[in-house]
Amino acid sequence: MTVEEQALLIRILGHPVRLRIVTELGDRCVCVKEMWQHLCLPQAVVSQHLKVLKESGIVTARREGTRVCYSLQAELMAELVTVLSPRKVPAPCASDPSGRQ
Repeated sequence: MTVEEQALLIRILGHPVRLRIVTELGDRCVCVKEMWQHLCLPQAVVSQHLKVLKESGIVTARREGTRVCYSLQAELMAELVTVLSPRKVPAPCASDPSGRQ
């Protein structure tokens, strides 16, 4: 995944409703009705944001009879967690306080 693709996914997750949906999903599959009731948001609002999350590949949908249940795309989320995890960065050059060499 390119840096641009990573930035787009992070931007998509930056919306408060989408972040709440992703947090609600966690590591389980949740049906739309259960989700909008638990989040105390109108069904149309939740569905609109689920559509964006699905189109971006962050969530997947599975039909169970008349219900549609969503779950996180685990591999994609793991990659985003890796991207956002702190890394050890070499210390700047001691001879220049600005860090330039």
